[in-house]
Amino acid sequence: MKKVLGIICFASAVFASGMLLFGANASAYIDPSVMTYLIQAVAGVIIAVGAALGIHFRKAKKKISNKLGIDENKNKEVESDDIIVSDKDDE
Repeated sequence: MKKVLGIICFASAVFASGMLLFGANASAYIDPSVMTYLIQAVAGVIIAVGAALGIHFRKAKKKISNKLGIDENKNKEVESDDIIVSDKDDE
């Protein structure tokens, strides 16, 4: 896993440096809607990364708790789901 992540990081760095070194100048107009789209894309990436980290954090926490023998539901009270209906006639 670390090897694959290292390869991806290296390839990304090579790609980014190649774009910066060999990029052509463009004299173009940037429409305001492009910036709105860019902000939405960045926000989406941040939310997705946060969700992925949250999922992995919970999995890691569960594995560590299982290895250490920690039960997170130890002191919690569980209520029963019984429904009591009384048929009293009020006269």
